Amino acid sequence: MTAASLKEKPVRDLARLAKQHGVAGWHAMRKDQLIRALVQKAKARRPVAAASSQTLPADKVPSLKSSLSLAGLETPPPQTRADTVAEDRQRLAVSERIRDARDRIARAKNLETRPENGRRPSAMRDRIVIMVRGPHWLHAFWEITAASIGRAQAALGQEWHSARPTLRILQLESDLQASPSERVVRTIEVHGGVKNWFIDIREALRCRVEIGYLAASGRFHALSRSNAVSMPAGSQRDSLDAHWGDIAPDCEKIYSMSGGFSPENNCTELQELFEERLRRPLGPPESRRGGGDEEVESRNQVQLEVDAEMIVYGATQPGSYITLQGEPVKVRPDGTFRVRVPMPNKRQVLPIVASTANGVERQTVIIAVERNTKTLEPLARESNDF
Repeated sequence: MTAASLKEKPVRDLARLAKQHGVAGWHAMRKDQLIRALVQKAKARRPVAAASSQTLPADKVPSLKSSLSLAGLETPPPQTRADTVAEDRQRLAVSERIRDARDRIARAKNLETRPENGRRPSAMRDRIVIMVRGPHWLHAFWEITAASIGRAQAALGQEWHSARPTLRILQLESDLQASPSERVVRTIEVHGGVKNWFIDIREALRCRVEIGYLAASGRFHALSRSNAVSMPAGSQRDSLDAHWGDIAPDCEKIYSMSGGFSPENNCTELQELFEERLRRPLGPPESRRGGGDEEVESRNQVQLEVDAEMIVYGATQPGSYITLQGEPVKVRPDGTFRVRVPMPNKRQVLPIVASTANGVERQTVIIAVERNTKTLEPLARESNDF
């Protein structure tokens, strides 16, 4: 038995053999020390076997192979072809699992947006917009190009392997669109293969969203920044569906809540996205170009009548009795109430009185409101003003 054959055995088997054959200090030996000790033991047995062959018949003399077999140092039999094929299949299966895992990681990290509806790849650009979908929900929609993914990978360098696609919610400390006073209030890990995400917001704030890659070290590489929006008050319990076809009836309201008509919001991506998806312009219609009697006649036909009403709502103890200006108000089982009040063009005082069921206790709240409606003279613009 050579040292080369013993090197193929694991340290555990070598230690077991050393213990069986009385190698002193085997438990503290390294692999190379165990091999040398076992080889020396095998060499020490050969003279004993040769001496025994002088007194024993030839057929009784143990061969070197049998001696090594008794010593546990015999070389294992060579592998068969079936064993080799089985090992090759096992290695191939492991390689395929590793490759599949790498592909899944690559797909999850790739934020590239694929063109749809016949759009050319050249028409794609980096953008992200957010829309207010209710008092507690934002809808983020983005498009990212392959070139931006490549620039992010080059910028992050070694940190690219640990980077994850992430949305960052930035709270704006002021109402200015370009205000530098922004702070990260939340990060959301996303994945490739999607281009929109619903974000739950549990407090009223003014914010924007960034999309990019966040490395394990905390370094963030931004790909695009969204428009700024203000979350509505929690009392506005609007429930809007996620599909663009269902958004269409409420598109003007959603566009307005998302900052579309705000004078501070100079972001054009939001308007472009709405007009692309809904296939119609948003906002007031453009004045028709040209002149003539038809234009003058259409201007003279403009009529506008405006009225207003107010919604008064609140909550009290269940079973209480509520009156508004002396008229009873229906109270729901949970103690909440909601009533529409007309708003004539004047000042009015609205006393709201809540009484317990037994009439012992009473609480009064007075709301004073004033409506001042003014009708301006019609304004006609000349064609050369456009």
